Amino acid sequence: MTAERGSRLEAFGAIVQMARPRALVFVDRDRARHLGVTPAAGDPAWRDPAADGALGAAPLSAPLEAHLQLTNRCGAGCTGCYTGASPAAGADELDLAGWKAALDHLAARGVFHVALGGGESATLPWLGDLARHARGLGLVPNLTTSGLDGLDRLLPIADLFGQINVSLDGLGATYARVRGFDGFARADAALRALRHVKREVGVNVVVTRHNFDELPAIFAHARRRRLSEVELLRFKPSGRGARAYAGLRCTDDQHRRFLPHVLAAARRQRVRVKVDCSYTPMVAWHDPGPALLGSLAVYGCTGGDFLVGAKANGALTACSFAPPPPTTAEGARPRVTDLGAYWSGPGAFGAFRTWRDAAEPCRSCSYHALCRGGCRVVSGHAGDDAAPDPECPRVVAHRRGEAPSAPRRRHLPVV
Repeated sequence: MTAERGSRLEAFGAIVQMARPRALVFVDRDRARHLGVTPAAGDPAWRDPAADGALGAAPLSAPLEAHLQLTNRCGAGCTGCYTGASPAAGADELDLAGWKAALDHLAARGVFHVALGGGESATLPWLGDLARHARGLGLVPNLTTSGLDGLDRLLPIADLFGQINVSLDGLGATYARVRGFDGFARADAALRALRHVKREVGVNVVVTRHNFDELPAIFAHARRRRLSEVELLRFKPSGRGARAYAGLRCTDDQHRRFLPHVLAAARRQRVRVKVDCSYTPMVAWHDPGPALLGSLAVYGCTGGDFLVGAKANGALTACSFAPPPPTTAEGARPRVTDLGAYWSGPGAFGAFRTWRDAAEPCRSCSYHALCRGGCRVVSGHAGDDAAPDPECPRVVAHRRGEAPSAPRRRHLPVV
């Protein structure tokens, strides 16, 4: 392994940004020393010998990445939009100076990556300036775009981003069925144009009951377009998506079939697949083994720990889909530039950090320390954001009184 610029001490050891392979690697103290990451004399991060290698016992010292909604402006009007974006930008949205200040704060805290989105951030005239500022701070900026607008601005600055993913929630008519309008041809044209100027281009797919069976075809399309990855996102009841949730969310049967369905498509097309943290309950249902998931750093809800979000007005959130946390004792909602002060405060991020006190069936589940109770946003939509994820196959089986059985242990590929 070759270390790249960027490392951060943690109680368990360190997080190191690698150049080859490109990855953030969690290492214990011995490996950290071997890579040249050592604490200053008396550094409190390494004071407790029992903490060596004990990842997950407490939140990290700061998030690994921040998901920044640069604007709420977007004219697409997607049925399931996670923000409820509209053609008009909000009056209180941060400008370039405001987002630069946010990046300064995040970099000072030791954040490694920022995921930039919207709305449609490709239309912002200062997007390139912000990406250059991130690079200057040692932050890797990644971008998600619909591909429906702002492409003429984006193509000349594409090389500033680590990864650019185009949202593609289906092929042809399926795209229209999921999003509520026919935009597939424009999104696909954006993919081709971006891939012509950049290698690190992929697709984000919000998985719904309507495009689930089409996932193999989407992977095949990604291979034809020579894309670097397919990232699968679970549909969440956030923004306008809360109203469309009942009609778009996947069924329990689809959730139980998710892992083999996706692995088969990825293997056949030889396309890298990433899934968001809310899919961990569906992966764990196939019992690959907690030790393997831990070694692959597969975790459930990491909002308010591995990642944070920020709304277009700068309001700090546990993740992109979560509402801002309750007001502080001073009566103000925390902003992204308050992250340092808020992070270690009492009750920070609410239910996102109380997963250790879960009810059954999470409490006795061997995957609980990794899964962390599933998606807090889905739980909150069901009525209690501290409750177990109601769409976890084990939770569904428990609720129905089914025998706590699962499919034969499935071996995950290690790449």
